[in-house]
Amino acid sequence: MVQSKPNVTASSAGSQAFSAAEAQQIIQFNHLAKYRTSEWYVGHGEIQASNSDRSFEVSASYTLRAEVKLINGVFNPDNLTLAEVYSRRGRCVAIVDQTVDKLYGAELRGYFEYHEIPLQLEVCRAWESDKTPDTVHNLLRFLGKDGCDVARNEPVLVVGGGVLSDVAGLACALQHRRTPYIMVGTTVVAAIDAGPSPRTCTNGSQFKNSIGAYHPPVLTLVDRNFFRTLETGHVRNGMAEIIKMAVTDDPILFDLMEQHGVRLLETHFATLEDDAALAEIADEVIYRALFSYMKHEGTNMFETYQDRPHAYGHTWSPRFEPAAKLMHGHAVSIGMAFGSTLALEMGWLSVAERDRIVNLCAALGLSVYHPILEDTNLMLEGQKNMRRKRGEGGLWAPLPTGIGSCNYAQDVSLNTLESAVKTHQQHCLTLANAGHGTEMYLSDLGLE
Repeated sequence: MVQSKPNVTASSAGSQAFSAAEAQQIIQFNHLAKYRTSEWYVGHGEIQASNSDRSFEVSASYTLRAEVKLINGVFNPDNLTLAEVYSRRGRCVAIVDQTVDKLYGAELRGYFEYHEIPLQLEVCRAWESDKTPDTVHNLLRFLGKDGCDVARNEPVLVVGGGVLSDVAGLACALQHRRTPYIMVGTTVVAAIDAGPSPRTCTNGSQFKNSIGAYHPPVLTLVDRNFFRTLETGHVRNGMAEIIKMAVTDDPILFDLMEQHGVRLLETHFATLEDDAALAEIADEVIYRALFSYMKHEGTNMFETYQDRPHAYGHTWSPRFEPAAKLMHGHAVSIGMAFGSTLALEMGWLSVAERDRIVNLCAALGLSVYHPILEDTNLMLEGQKNMRRKRGEGGLWAPLPTGIGSCNYAQDVSLNTLESAVKTHQQHCLTLANAGHGTEMYLSDLGLE
């Protein structure tokens, strides 16, 4: 039998026998396209011998293709986006949020029935309290041999909010060690942040999102029509993730949020009113937030580097958010507002710029202060946890240096931390409700 060989090239010539002459030889492996496991992933690698026959080094790279698309009417039968993906595979395996199923389940099922594509569906409750390894294991049973037995190149359809995108994405990362999935985010958080993100996860003990894997969806479909049925509090919750990118990366987005943020909140991104001009603004805001986020998150797939502007507001909040039982967006906005005052204390930001950031959050009903910031031990514990999470090379807290730019604090001393908390508290006492937001707490540990 004739066996095919990988496409192998060597950086230096050598004899058939392994010898010292071959010690620095680098053999590169570029595999043939016909052997690809998946249409979305490619890779190559090399192996290099040392100066003896007792060790060698291996390096490999992995490249994926992921697409993010704004779309209108994803479950409209005339929209062929999903049908084109699943018709050639003969079925669609889907994981759908329980609340989403109640609201849109008939449309989802009708879509696949119309296109004569068998649908195998798992309805999953996805509250914050469900963001656990147990939920991931339950989803793995559905995806595995006891359930649908998905193939390694079969994209799972995930439809839901931020919690579901995290746990279902992690289940797909574990199934076959990497099963592709398509994400349809139905909340603002899922649409512009958690949905397209490569970071899949569950919560750990007293630290949010601490267990996970890097595995982005191969396709993210963003349809703001889903925002129509959200509670206003969940629309507000997601707007914090838009503001973080506006502050750190996109001054035009910041201006748009200052001018139109309240109207976008009131109309659920122009889905409750027939206003073509506002709908165009809504699409621009969503696109800019997505592009800015994925420009940094998507191209730094494995957090190989910690110059990550999208971590603004997420340095101390992973520790105080579960402790105070805050909605995620409110925890982030508190972190952003405090971070702006800290940047002011460090001389990175002007008073006027700090006030614009705090005022934008407050205008949308997002929290900018909580007494838990005064718990110095908890804040220092949060810094310790974050330093470990970020590789212990530094805290690398993103802090604004202006509207649309940021830098990274390698460390924040106890004195600086306490001074900034005191300054921030005094400033927030001048604001309405002392900086507390609207519907800031998790009433039932429910959806993000």
